[in-house]
Amino acid sequence: VWCQAQSGTRSYGPVFEEQPSHTLFPEGSAEEKVTLSCRARANPPATYRWKMNGTEIKVEPDSRYRLVAGDLVISNPQKAKDAGSYQCLASNSRGTVVSREASLRFGFLQEFSAEERDPVKITEGWGVMFACSPPPHYPGLSYRWLLNEFPNFIPADGRRFVSQTTGNLYIAKTEASDLGNYSCFATSHIDFITKSVFSKFSRLSLAAEDARQFAPSIKARFPADTYALAGQVVTLECFAFGNPVPRIKWRKLDGSQSSKWIGSEPLLQIQDVGFEDEGTYECEAENIKGRDTYQGRIIIQAQPEWLKVITDTEADIGSDLRWSCAAAGKPRPTVRWLRDGQPLNSQNRIEVSGGELRFSKLGLEDSGMYQCVAENKHGTVYASAELTVQAFAPDFRLNPVKRLIPAARSGKVIIPCQPRAAPKATVLWTKGTELLVNSSRVTITADGTLILQNISKSDEGKYTCFAENFMGKANSTGILSVRDATKITLAPSSADINVGENLTLQCHASHDPTMDLTFTWALDDFPIDFDKSEGHYRRASMKETIGDLSIFNAQLKHSGRYTCTAQTVVDSASESATLTVRGPPGPPGGVVVTDISDTSVQLSWSRGFDNHSPIARYLIEARTLLSSKWKQMRTNPVNIEGNAETAQVVNLIPWMDYEFRVLASNILGVGEPSLPSSKIRTKEAAPTVAPSGLGGGGGAPNELIINWTPTLRDYQNGEGFGYLVSFRRKGSQGWLTARVPHAESLHYVYRNESIAPYTPFEVKIKAYNRKGEGPESLTAIVYSAEEEPKVAPYRVVAKSVLSSEMDVSWEPVEQGDVAGVLLGYEVR
Repeated sequence: VWCQAQSGTRSYGPVFEEQPSHTLFPEGSAEEKVTLSCRARANPPATYRWKMNGTEIKVEPDSRYRLVAGDLVISNPQKAKDAGSYQCLASNSRGTVVSREASLRFGFLQEFSAEERDPVKITEGWGVMFACSPPPHYPGLSYRWLLNEFPNFIPADGRRFVSQTTGNLYIAKTEASDLGNYSCFATSHIDFITKSVFSKFSRLSLAAEDARQFAPSIKARFPADTYALAGQVVTLECFAFGNPVPRIKWRKLDGSQSSKWIGSEPLLQIQDVGFEDEGTYECEAENIKGRDTYQGRIIIQAQPEWLKVITDTEADIGSDLRWSCAAAGKPRPTVRWLRDGQPLNSQNRIEVSGGELRFSKLGLEDSGMYQCVAENKHGTVYASAELTVQAFAPDFRLNPVKRLIPAARSGKVIIPCQPRAAPKATVLWTKGTELLVNSSRVTITADGTLILQNISKSDEGKYTCFAENFMGKANSTGILSVRDATKITLAPSSADINVGENLTLQCHASHDPTMDLTFTWALDDFPIDFDKSEGHYRRASMKETIGDLSIFNAQLKHSGRYTCTAQTVVDSASESATLTVRGPPGPPGGVVVTDISDTSVQLSWSRGFDNHSPIARYLIEARTLLSSKWKQMRTNPVNIEGNAETAQVVNLIPWMDYEFRVLASNILGVGEPSLPSSKIRTKEAAPTVAPSGLGGGGGAPNELIINWTPTLRDYQNGEGFGYLVSFRRKGSQGWLTARVPHAESLHYVYRNESIAPYTPFEVKIKAYNRKGEGPESLTAIVYSAEEEPKVAPYRVVAKSVLSSEMDVSWEPVEQGDVAGVLLGYEVR
């Protein structure tokens, strides 16, 4: 066995690489033979046999059967002798396997009957059906109809329909153009061979009459129960007579229309049908005179499909074995077992129960090729595996005891003993001539492994493992060499540092000088990968006995228990230290907003990590829908102590959307913020700020225009925002008030014939919303519209000064006579 494994020529039973497939042979074909394929991989090579309908075929020199490798070639195939079910059997010295079954069938299409077909006479406008009555054939046919002559085929339109199930032609409503002779044209498609035949003509004549309209009547209908296999295409036919020509609609009564539905009105095709498509389907034919319906079921079934299969297995003689296989399918598949191609039933040490096969106390005679077979009425599937029962003497050639076994003084050594053996070998250990038994320092495990503890120099010597079973015995020897133990001479010390600082953890060791020493570091038992540390970790020394670890720019994630391990091939020593990295606090959690009023809310949160430095205080920030920038908020209490988990946020803007977050701080800084709270809106309140920018003036005669700056969203405080504008002629008593809705409004125009030009008015403004009115602004003076001056300057005097200059002077007009602001004079 060992020689075969090493040379790569291991023997194994047949494994099919090609199996026979269902074959359709056209009768009368020019091809004079049929080939059924079969090929199996095997060592030694397989020999082949064939069965037809369960009976072995005798392949003789003068028969019509011959074998080409594993293929079965049938010369001059004949339906009467050769139609049936075929199976290939592949065998070698390891066993036999049986292929799947493949059918050989013969395709044919005979001629239509030579009898004349009866003429058909019908009233124009009525529906008519021509029966195809196809001749004997296999497999199915495709159908078309000729009108009068070849190749004048009748097109498939909404008025005419050719059933591909029966071949019949249906005309929903006859017309004058339908007069003529009709013939059914049937075509058989087998591989690349096509054959067509057509029937005798049947004449259609029409009786002229006023075509009256009538309700639909379904004539071509699908079966009441349509069985289909999962994955196939299902086609349902439905066609009705009627005048006008009915429209056909489809629906599934117990579900919705699927995206897999395709086809035209008389046909419903479902691609890749699955169990979800099972149910009742309704065809509805409708025109203006009425409707007709028909219902039928689609029932989905499935061929067997493996869920669990058996695999090649090697087992020791005398052991137990359990194999199982399982298959899905509808109807539920039955499962049976074969051994070397023969049915296997419960007997002696073998129990067969459906998909379960159990062996107790395996013997060499149980070796062979096994097959699990699952079948229902739609098909059969085979799963094959080889069982090899092994029996051989212990053999150390693949796994000898290690020749030289180094061990550390005061340490422990484990020496495996793993010979190949079937059945499993019993194991004994000796040191020199001394038989070893279990003691406080010596342990021999159930699988034969020798463990020595608290080793001293006296344990050096030859150790031999003896293995034996009923097939024979063998032994293997190794030499134990005791070395000085590895020791940590300078262990790392625990330390506290702040984020961003550097530190070196020391680790020195002594070891046996005949062996190499390596250092490894782990953080919380996870090995440190120096190449992936982003420069935070480096080895501090290249000396063999120094394994110091330098940590640069320490971060919070570098806190933990650091373990230094000094290791040789025989032993190791470890020491640990704890590093605490202090930093700003982590983010608080679970920010919740409660007690929402117009200008305050109550905030609560859960405490985050303090990162090894006590939390001193909390800060609360907020942002509104008007700005994405976070701002620190006023709180009650003003300073939030580090042990608090709730606070009130004050001085908020009424009717404003807010998000809040909490930050913790300690002596090392402010930490990361919490996640934002859910958005909230403060309650509404009456405006608290008067509109600004009050002024005005200008306009048309008899107008008073009052302007202001629209109030920003921050100060509106609620829904229904607007402005109350009050004004009066300066010196008068009563105020006039106007209500101006909408926050974006920015002026008000008061018109009155009594308003004199450039008359001063006292004006004030306040805001309102649905919660009330806000404070009034300071009073401003606004003048009504100006007019042109009504008077001219007088006492105009002109005096010459030089040859090119003169001096003009006049008496100025009174301000009250100008009807506005005097801007200046124009000299002409």
